[in-house]
Formats: sequence, structure tokens, C-alpha cells
Amino acid sequence: FSSRTLWIFGYSARLLKTNHFRTAASNTSFPAVWMLLAQYSGRTPGLCVGKKNRFFTMPETVDDKANLELYSPHPDVRGMTLLNREAFKRTVVVPVVKVKKEIVNALLKSLKHTVLQRPGLKRVVEDPEDEDSRLVILDPHKIPEFSLGQSEQEVLKQLNVPPEVSKYNLELTYENFKSEEILRAVLPEGQEVTSGFSRVGHIAHLNLRDHQLPYRHLIGQVIIDKNPGITCVVNKTNIIDSTYRNFQMEVLAGESNLVTKVKENNIAYELDFSKVYWNPRLSTEHGRIVELLKPGDVLFDVFAGIGPFAIPAAKKKCHVFANDLNPESYNWLLHNCKLNKVDNKIKAFNMDGRDFLLGPVREELSSKLQLLKEEQKTSFHIVMNLPALAIEFLDVFRHLLAGEPCSSAGLPTVHCYGFSKHNDPARDIQERAEASLGTSLDGRCSTYLVRNVAPNKEMLCISFQIPVDVLYKRPCPDEAKPACKRLCTSKDFSEEKLKS
Repeated sequence: FSSRTLWIFGYSARLLKTNHFRTAASNTSFPAVWMLLAQYSGRTPGLCVGKKNRFFTMPETVDDKANLELYSPHPDVRGMTLLNREAFKRTVVVPVVKVKKEIVNALLKSLKHTVLQRPGLKRVVEDPEDEDSRLVILDPHKIPEFSLGQSEQEVLKQLNVPPEVSKYNLELTYENFKSEEILRAVLPEGQEVTSGFSRVGHIAHLNLRDHQLPYRHLIGQVIIDKNPGITCVVNKTNIIDSTYRNFQMEVLAGESNLVTKVKENNIAYELDFSKVYWNPRLSTEHGRIVELLKPGDVLFDVFAGIGPFAIPAAKKKCHVFANDLNPESYNWLLHNCKLNKVDNKIKAFNMDGRDFLLGPVREELSSKLQLLKEEQKTSFHIVMNLPALAIEFLDVFRHLLAGEPCSSAGLPTVHCYGFSKHNDPARDIQERAEASLGTSLDGRCSTYLVRNVAPNKEMLCISFQIPVDVLYKRPCPDEAKPACKRLCTSKDFSEEKLKS
């Protein structure tokens, strides 16, 4: 869940059935060990909080046994691969207190820590024997052996309610269980359950592991059922190693419409999720970079995608040059520029990133930096968000421009992204950037941890102002040589020509 906490429950265990319950349901049971569990903490036993998109398999403990039937579908669903919602039904016995309907609200307020607090389950049901009364369902974990504690008895006494606890057959259905509970009941016992996903408009994007693949269609349907607005579930079937940063995917459940709409930082985008790269986990990073910009600044977005840096920068009245090699990304970039009415503020290109830097970026910097005066406040920013490869492009800045800068204050600031599996990822990213630039960045750069991509793999952003000795090729020392002078000042100069 891109913005919500993932709840994962421990193992469920069936405990002893008691013979004195009068019920026609064959699968009705009531745990005889709740009294034993009462000595443990008041939290719901077996419930732990994990960070989103991290999944844990917890060892079975005494606390875990208290989940039992109230939190577990019928055990016969184990191994199901084709979703059968009817099979999840079961009946459990829970404690109830009979009260007159006019004092129900007062009782709920007074016993709020004892009443059943289970989303999707009614706390108050009709009394089949008395239309003027209601049955208030109590939490079986708080009322072991149907025995009220002293404090509960005192509350009932004050409300003139007989302190008697009755047994009620509560029917649980598929609708009453959470997605994690359903999947934990279906998958082989002891295997981790994935219910986290990235949401892209109406699409839920999963990264299932091998042991979950036999259940992938059931998992997809459960996610649709339990998450309003999700109408399509896909699973990534290969890593992002293509030239265009997209990946193959399989539709697990729902419609096969992969053209979707998303909203990030109050800006709307449209895209074909199967053909372009979009990661909702980068919204904070997009906002962080745009926050650094001021109206009138110039942004060069080397790997622009569909525009999550470029479009908000243009809305901030920056001058934007946006490029992407993927023709689909380029077309959706143009579409989203029009959608957000900034198409006249962004110059878009469909080029290789290196060609974009050597062409439009160099041309713009050559013309603008020569005219830039010390007192002018315009800043130039170059964003390079291709973390798998971007650092390898930094060598382009070596002697990209000719001559001398009119003002060192106008030197462009680069924001370059990279992955690292190093024990010191910040140092690793800096050293790799220094190797590409051919100079030290000590004291001249900052690194920012963007997110954890995988175990022992971090995504970082290194920001630095390009050193003048890196960016500029000094004029030829022998001004008497016209050919050399023309070479240094020529608009079409390149590092290869200088070497020759």
C-alpha cells in the first residue's frame, strides 16, 4: 500500500472445541485457553506492525493462538487457487450482553474497550427473542470463558443491565476478512503473504515471488475485492533492464486496461503503464527537487519520462528542456504538457541522453552562461534520473563548454541518481561520480537517500555544482594560432576534436 501501514497476522491455530455449546453449526468452536491468554498484554495477540512493502513470517507463539476463528477463514480454503468466496464462511461463538435498545449507546461508550472492535462486523445485533432489546457483542479476547471482569460488572450495574453473558453464533463471511487474513489462510502455512502493492490509478502493481505464482490470479482478485477503485491487477514478469525502462507484466485479475490516470503533488498525469516508467514511490523526491527551483530558473531533465520533474517545474515558471529516449514516454510527455497547459513552456526532445547533453544542453548553456552577470539570480539545474546508468553519463560534462565562465555563480547544478549496494552508499556514489568527472567532489557535493529499493540496495541522489575546471575547456594558450582559436570557440567543438 503506497501510503498505508501493512498489517500482518501470525499463524492461526485451531484449539479445543467444547462439548456443552448448543449449536447446529459443525464448525463452531470457542477457545478454552482465553483465560490463559488474559495475562498477556491487552493488544490484539499476534498482531504486529511492519513497514510498508516489507513482509514478515512470524514464529508461532502463545499470543498467536488468540487469532483463532475470529480472524481466520475456514481452514478448508488452504491451497485454493481459484477464488470461491462461499468457502470462507464459518460460524464462531462470541460473548454478548443483552440490553434495552434505548441504552445501547451508553453501554457502547462505557464498555468501548471491551466491545468487539472488528472492522466490517456489527457490534450490535437484534435480539431474536425480544424486539425491544439488542445484543451487544463483546471481544472474546477480553471476556475469557464468558466471565465478566469486576469493572465490566460495575458498568452494567450502573446501567441496570443484568451482568449475564450469553453465547451468540456469529457468522463470518469472505467480506469480514482482511486481504492479509484471506491470503494467509490460502497459501501454504508458513510462507510469507504479499498484500502490498504499488497503486497507479486504477492499477495495482505486484512483485510476486515464485512460491506465490500458483495463487497469482486469486491474489489479484482478492486485491480488487478489498481495495475500492482498483479494477486491474498486474504482476511484473521481468526486471527493468530494457532500453526504455519498462517491463513485461501479466494481468492477474480485472480489466486489461493499462492506460491510467494518476495525480502526484496536485498535478495530473496520464500514461500507459505497460509502455512507460512510473513509480509512485518517487513523488516525494520529485517534490523535493522542484522545491529547489525558483521562477526563472532553467531545468534540463535528461531522462524526463512523462514529466514528473519537468511539468511541475514549468508550472513554477521555470524554463524547461525535457528529454526521453523512449518514444512512448516522449509522446506521453507531450500529452501531459498539454493536459497541464504548459506545452508552450517546455521544449521536449526524443533523444539519447548523451546526445541531449552534447546538443541542446550544451548549446543553451553556451549562449546563456556567456550573458549571465554576477548579480543575476538565474540558476541552471540538470536532473539525471536514470539510477542504473546516470553516473556513467557524467563524463559528458568534461570540457563541455569552451572559454571562461562570466560568473562562477551560474555554473549548473547536477542532481544525479544512482543505486548502491555498498556498506557506505553515499561514499560509493560520490567516488563513482568523481571517477566519471575526473575530479574530487569533497566539500562540493551532497548526497540524499531517496529510498530503499531492495535489501542492501539503496537509491541515492548526489547533487553538486559542476566544477569550472571540469565544465570548461580553457582557451588555447597560443592565441597566435588561428586554427586553434577557431577550434576552441567553434559552436560544434567536441572533446574528440580537442583530443585530435
